Amino acid sequence: MWKKEDAKSQGVTDISTTPVGTAPSGNSSSNAAASAPVSAHVAARISQGIKIKGEVSGKEDLFIDGTLEGKLDLSGASVTIGPNGKVKADIVAREIVVRGSVSGKLTARDRVELSNTGSVVGEVQTERLAIEDGAVLRGKIETGKPLGNRSDAGNSAATSGESPKAGSVAAGTAI
Repeated sequence: MWKKEDAKSQGVTDISTTPVGTAPSGNSSSNAAASAPVSAHVAARISQGIKIKGEVSGKEDLFIDGTLEGKLDLSGASVTIGPNGKVKADIVAREIVVRGSVSGKLTARDRVELSNTGSVVGEVQTERLAIEDGAVLRGKIETGKPLGNRSDAGNSAATSGESPKAGSVAAGTAI
């Protein structure tokens, strides 16, 4: 039978069983810092070295620093592709932040943000688009509210077969 005292004599360090966000018992000055509220909402994470092929769906925010191929559907959540992230997928989310590389169709209800280390090859469809200097974006872009919700002036361009805000953007070009 294993005993904690036996582990100490063999050079195994003691592992704290105190839950995260709580202070150990005692009157230390860290009690004030430990009693500060801890964020209850932490994004799920696909870390570097993890590869996923297939469909991923859910309702929780997701941070991707690994490799993902397939389809990603997080309609009500935020997706962040980290600087080491490599995604070959169609992404549907509330908000998409790209710091790594993405190949596929990005559909964001609120906004898409491309950082200076971000690279997107494919189609981007969103209400708002932010592109930092140095970002790479190659493909089709559709920004603004969906055509079905526009005024008659916007609908006249849609019926003529032209998209009022679609086009190609070169690296680092602002819209």
